[in-house]
Amino acid sequence: MAAHYMKPKDPNFRIVHPRIKNDRRAFPHLKDCIGAIDGTHIRAVIPEDDQVRYIGRTGAVTMNVMAICDFDMHFTYASIGQPGAMHDTSVLYHAIDKDRANFPHPPKGKYYLVDAGYPNRFGYLAPYKGERYHVPEFHRGVAPTTPKEKFNKIHSAKRNCIERGFGVLKMKWQILLKMLSYSIETQKMIIAACMTLHNYIRAHDREDVHFERCDRDPNYVPTIPERYKRYAVPVGASDSSTTEASGRDMDEIRDRLATGIALSW
Repeated sequence: MAAHYMKPKDPNFRIVHPRIKNDRRAFPHLKDCIGAIDGTHIRAVIPEDDQVRYIGRTGAVTMNVMAICDFDMHFTYASIGQPGAMHDTSVLYHAIDKDRANFPHPPKGKYYLVDAGYPNRFGYLAPYKGERYHVPEFHRGVAPTTPKEKFNKIHSAKRNCIERGFGVLKMKWQILLKMLSYSIETQKMIIAACMTLHNYIRAHDREDVHFERCDRDPNYVPTIPERYKRYAVPVGASDSSTTEASGRDMDEIRDRLATGIALSW
């Protein structure tokens, strides 16, 4: 079931998604964007003698779940179970290398949106570092003024599909907030099952209360219910930056996109 429901709807990515095409500030500049990638941390139950590599930046014992989703919050790929201490970039490279047959590689000229925890390289478009980025920062302050800020705002607004997808996933399947004491393989299967059910509901129940609220408000990111917050992995578990060098060619592409977005703002 997971193999059927967790894959791109069109592996060739021939159609520009309406969330890009119908946004005058994003289109045609981001017409080659095919989705977003990010990682999230799920608490894990690990034998004490193997816990060290699962303890990340926050001190919690977690496993890293890296996922790709489209702009409908439909997960198209997931790498589940890498130790929580593993850097987001390393998780991505591991998935590309070790799961080459299943990883939905971006076709030439296409790219996924990634955050600053990943390098800006062919197929993976990152925001400008050192500039305002998240949409709420612009809502609380002045409007974006420079090409880099305008690019970052559009990038953030489109990349939030993966944050919203993770938010719905954890809100629906609260076993992901308080994992039970199963073997590590069973824990990984539980996460995969939850992501598969997430996709099934998204595909077959357009009146689902969690997805419906996301559809009404493109800036809404679901949050964990108050009664479960004590089980939540602390904020900051995911990597916010990387020391990996960006690719000069992709930096030039990003600069051209930022200029085009600014000129048509």
